[in-house]
Amino acid sequence: MGSSQIHIGSTSQFPVLALEPEGSHWYAVHTKARHEKRIGAQLEEKHICTFLPLLRQIHRWSDRQSRVEIPMFSCYAFVRMVQAVDERLKILRTPGVLGFVGCERQGTPIPREQIESLRIAIRENIPCLPHPFVNAGRRVRIRGGSLDGVEGILGRQGSNQSLVVSVEILHRSISIRVEGYDLELV
Repeated sequence: MGSSQIHIGSTSQFPVLALEPEGSHWYAVHTKARHEKRIGAQLEEKHICTFLPLLRQIHRWSDRQSRVEIPMFSCYAFVRMVQAVDERLKILRTPGVLGFVGCERQGTPIPREQIESLRIAIRENIPCLPHPFVNAGRRVRIRGGSLDGVEGILGRQGSNQSLVVSVEILHRSISIRVEGYDLELV
């Protein structure tokens, strides 16, 4: 079983967004179960900008415990690309890739803010928890501190104030405690 506190990480360092190709967008790629890390590495070898957010958990067995990294969103990885046939084929021909997520399996661009919020949380190694998908509520942005610019929906978990960060096309969310951060309405 995993511990109650989960940290997020990623497989590699990412290029600065300003250096990414003009006209490129983030897309979700549907993968075979338990192949996400291998696919991420193969896409990086093909020089495709890849983002695979990971959860670090402590798993305990009767005789030992071990720290493991599992994908934040199982069966999915993110790629940044210009929507072109040759780019799509490089991705689709990667063993374990099942297709793009979105309309007619062509892929639907993911808003930059959704990916950037995940990237900031990972960069800052902020504890988070998986959360049921939420797409309605009071949208806020964190101002200042290590999470400056992270956007999501304000919520409560018991007596704690949290920010629910969602990737809408996947209908998946995580929550981050935001006690002590300045928030502004988006």
